Amino acid sequence: MKESNVQTATHQPAAPPVNDLPRKIRQLPVSEVYGALGTAEQGISPEEAQARLKKYGKNTIQEKKGQPLIWKFLSNFTHLMAILLWIAGLVALIAGMPELAIAVWMVNVINGVFSFWQEFRAGKATEALKKLLPDYVRVLRGGEELRLLAEDLVPGDIMLLSEGDMISADARLVEDNDLRVNQSTLTGESNPVHKARDQVLRTDISTVESPNLIFAGTTVSSGTGKAIVCSTGMDTEFGRIASLTQSLKDESSPLQKEMGNLTKKVSAIAVSIGVLFFILAIFLAKSEPVAAFIFALGMIVAFIPEGLLPTVTLSLAMGVQRMAKRNALIKRLSAVETLGCTTVICTDKTGTLTQNEMTVSNVWLGGRNLEVTGVGYNAEGGQILEEDGRPADKDNSDLCQLLTGAGLCCDARLLPPSEENSHYTVLGDPTEAALLVVAKKNGLNLDELSASIPRLRELPFDSGRKRMSTIHQPLSGGRLAYVKGSPKEVLDLCTRQRRNGVVSAMSDDERRRVMAVNDEYAKKGLRVLAVACRELTGEVALPTSLSEYTPELIEQDLTFLGLIAMVDPPRPEVAAAVKKCHKAGIRIIMITGDYGLTAESIARRIGIISGSHPRIITGLELETMSQTDLEEALKDEVIFARVAPEQKLQVVSALQDMKQIVAVTGDGVNDSPALKKADIGVAMGRSGTDVAKEAADMILTDDNFASIVNAIEEGRAVYSNIRKFVLYIFNSNMSCAVPMVLYLFSGGLIPLPLTIMQVLAIDLGTDMVPAMGLGSEAPEAGVMDAPPRSRKDVLLNRPLILRAFLWYGMLEAIFGIAAYFFLNFLMGWPAVPLASEGIAYRMTTSITFAAIVLSQMGAVFACRTDRTSVFKIGLFSNRLILVGIAVEFTLLACLVFLPLPFLHNLFNTAPLPLKHLGMLLFIPFAMLLLDEARKWLLRWWDRRKKKNRNDQTHTNMPKDAKREAI
Repeated sequence: MKESNVQTATHQPAAPPVNDLPRKIRQLPVSEVYGALGTAEQGISPEEAQARLKKYGKNTIQEKKGQPLIWKFLSNFTHLMAILLWIAGLVALIAGMPELAIAVWMVNVINGVFSFWQEFRAGKATEALKKLLPDYVRVLRGGEELRLLAEDLVPGDIMLLSEGDMISADARLVEDNDLRVNQSTLTGESNPVHKARDQVLRTDISTVESPNLIFAGTTVSSGTGKAIVCSTGMDTEFGRIASLTQSLKDESSPLQKEMGNLTKKVSAIAVSIGVLFFILAIFLAKSEPVAAFIFALGMIVAFIPEGLLPTVTLSLAMGVQRMAKRNALIKRLSAVETLGCTTVICTDKTGTLTQNEMTVSNVWLGGRNLEVTGVGYNAEGGQILEEDGRPADKDNSDLCQLLTGAGLCCDARLLPPSEENSHYTVLGDPTEAALLVVAKKNGLNLDELSASIPRLRELPFDSGRKRMSTIHQPLSGGRLAYVKGSPKEVLDLCTRQRRNGVVSAMSDDERRRVMAVNDEYAKKGLRVLAVACRELTGEVALPTSLSEYTPELIEQDLTFLGLIAMVDPPRPEVAAAVKKCHKAGIRIIMITGDYGLTAESIARRIGIISGSHPRIITGLELETMSQTDLEEALKDEVIFARVAPEQKLQVVSALQDMKQIVAVTGDGVNDSPALKKADIGVAMGRSGTDVAKEAADMILTDDNFASIVNAIEEGRAVYSNIRKFVLYIFNSNMSCAVPMVLYLFSGGLIPLPLTIMQVLAIDLGTDMVPAMGLGSEAPEAGVMDAPPRSRKDVLLNRPLILRAFLWYGMLEAIFGIAAYFFLNFLMGWPAVPLASEGIAYRMTTSITFAAIVLSQMGAVFACRTDRTSVFKIGLFSNRLILVGIAVEFTLLACLVFLPLPFLHNLFNTAPLPLKHLGMLLFIPFAMLLLDEARKWLLRWWDRRKKKNRNDQTHTNMPKDAKREAI
């Protein structure tokens, strides 16, 4: 053996170029594969393995280095608003106002931390990919079987495969024994794929579909085999997906972009106003430069909504909590709002739109079609019905023989629900599991049948034969074979048929009739199997050895028993969810690894497509399409079938180039690039791989498409609520700015009615909790009846600005200034120079502060609706707003009415007599009633415009149409 090893090493074939191999080696016969892959039947030598390891590198998924976490964190403290506030705090410190400096800097710290929390998402998709690759692998090197680390695998190594093994690299099969591989990590389809070593000359299938190739990250479901490694590490299909995923950068969400633009605009406006009023303070109020600067700083603080970012983040967090109750877990906060403006959902089929439980729907035998009720792998409650709806006779010999043959010619097993799993679990092929279930629905006990008709041998499914056979020896005597497979392939071998308990010859016309039935089932997207049997007699019944039972010997002169049609049924709630999406102006595009005909059937059944001739684009067709052709195709009803990972990514990118906001669903490793590229990636919580979950922004805990629609509804509500509390927090900007303008244009004769610390108390203290209450408003009626929000529809639009500044803001300013002058009048101003009387001046600023805070209490109720009366939705229906009012009132009491010297000194306030509280309490009610009057006028105006339009339409109608309308 040692001599042969040395000789092998000496004459070792050269290693092949890796990248060109997959398409080439699948076309080679086994005899030529060894040479093409630079190896021999006993494998490469250890010395050659070391040389190739140096050449190709470790068989691992390499991770690209991203931006260090510390830089991501620090970037939240260096944007325009942050820099502005850092400088403002520094200047306040130099000016001898350390409490103001600390307050301004704390604003920066709070905003930075919340922004980091909002934007941060750890890139763990690559780590999850690594976990799918095994640690060890069995190989043949130098004629010896070795167990070595998977990372040491090199091209040319011969892998030994058995049931349950995780595959470590891409390889070409050279030996197989009923080998089935679960490729769901790459294709998304859960059915095990039969693999065979034979060469593949077809050019109309993709690399992943090649039956003689196996791939890293997949699993051996059953059987054994031997394969030669052709690609390792990042050169594998698995590595290619990892590379695609890592190459995609995290894009800012629409809300993040809008908040960034809003921050820049508000900061620029605030600085401009500050500079302008600094100049005016010097020339009009004759202020000293330091005093003018502090005044200008107060104006900047008044116009910067310091609490905006924290409040937005908290509102998004509340949306996350509400979505969690509706089976949607949000990983990235900004994704909440992105859902609200989604225009297209690219969804896979299996498990999301369907139940991922193959179910027999029809049985055809003896010239009649039987319908099977019940869905899934639980046979209880299901039954088999005749065409007229009557239950079929369970003792019918034709039906029993058909279902017995189908049930015994299976390798799958069904495990009942357990403590670990509340659902039935399938071991093996889901298609075969469906056959076991339909047999149970007819009352057959397959365990007893297996005991009374024990299996002797199996002729496994082969992709060339497209069928499998099992040989049995009934206890009653004799031997028989059951065959199931593709209808055409099975029918071609049938010479007889069973009908009404009688076996008779089968004519060509009857074969054509059966195939016509098969075609009808196929048009409905059903997967159809034919079942046949053969009684083994004479020499065939008693071979010398069971190994002599070959397909050529057994699969001939068969008796046709019937057809069994099955489907992965749509989830019952999906059709209503799809209808809801269409009503909301959201388009749905199916992108699946399944066949086009099946995909079209499901899409039509649940309402995704309605046209008579939707376009079905396969992965092979997509390879040849230009970007322009793809965008044209995306304008019509279209389904994408049998697509590769980069092609799903291609479709998503094309939609985004068309200015669409795209949500993508997925569960497999193959979906991770598209999930990361999408504006909102949605992974399946039950069936999804860890890779898909890490790449996604949202995880569905019930794997249900309807939960996406619920999440979109919540997302729209979140954006509406963000706009409500943006309106609310901008109200106080005007009410805080007007007192300062009053001081300025009076030339300093009117002392500042509001201090900078009191402005900060309003922005960061009293406004925050009520604003959070607005962020928790439930979705308004009709939120899903409107189309998605336009990209041009900015958060801070003109109607919002006018309402915030010129309505709510001015009303609050009027209440605040009126209270200020009222208290001044009671104290004898202007005879007493209040600016020099510390306690008196503090009392007047305190009442201004109190009036603005109380007017904000009324405004928070008013901001809950645009036109609808708040009394109609329930004045006290939002508990968080009531909590906010309580918190707001408590803070007001601590700063103004209770004897707390520390807080009074910090915020320049003084205790007010309780008699003034009674006067102030009318302000929130006045605020609310004034706004109710405004809303009543708007509703009256809307009704009037609608009536005028109807009258105009009626005037222009022909006389006959008028009579019909009447």
